[in-house]
Amino acid sequence: MGDISIKINIADRVYPLKIDSDEEELVRRAAKLINDRIKEFQENYAVKDKQDLLSMCVLHYATSSLKAEKKASNEDTDLAEKVYSLDSVLADFFEQKK
Repeated sequence: MGDISIKINIADRVYPLKIDSDEEELVRRAAKLINDRIKEFQENYAVKDKQDLLSMCVLHYATSSLKAEKKASNEDTDLAEKVYSLDSVLADFFEQKK
């Protein structure tokens, strides 16, 4: 579509960004998730320093990302095993039909 300029506020700091217009909603939602998580950490842990809050937020999302990657990898492996098993069953079936 084309690049657009937007301003994103994260932890009370404004960041001017140039992004593809197709990504605008995704970037804005990501910023909202980050700010919501920071607010949650601030309320639950009595942490005031923005750097500490951002670090906790990054750790949370990095851990979530790694868990999602591991789950996707495991699901890919499970699916591959099922396809291989089905292929074997079909091969045996068609071999018996000869």
